Amino acid sequence: MADAPRRQCRCLLKEAGEAEMAASIAEYVAMLDEAVRTAEVDYRARLAVCEGCDALMNGTCRLCGCYVETRAAKKGMACPMVPPRWTKIED
Repeated sequence: MADAPRRQCRCLLKEAGEAEMAASIAEYVAMLDEAVRTAEVDYRARLAVCEGCDALMNGTCRLCGCYVETRAAKKGMACPMVPPRWTKIED
């Protein structure tokens, strides 16, 4: 029997049914050095912006191909949209 097709959604990985990948990314984000990791409040704000974006598909940004949860976790990264919907954080 063939696997059921995955549902396409404008959502993060966990909501897209990608629990294993979501857990791997959460582990990666937790291991980021504090010097590069976005503060939790900023991380959540960035993800909220991504969740409202038409370029988000199953946890992936269709503009650059990244997993938004990894891009949002790094202070030095910005949204790839022009103009960006969120910008890099300067120390």
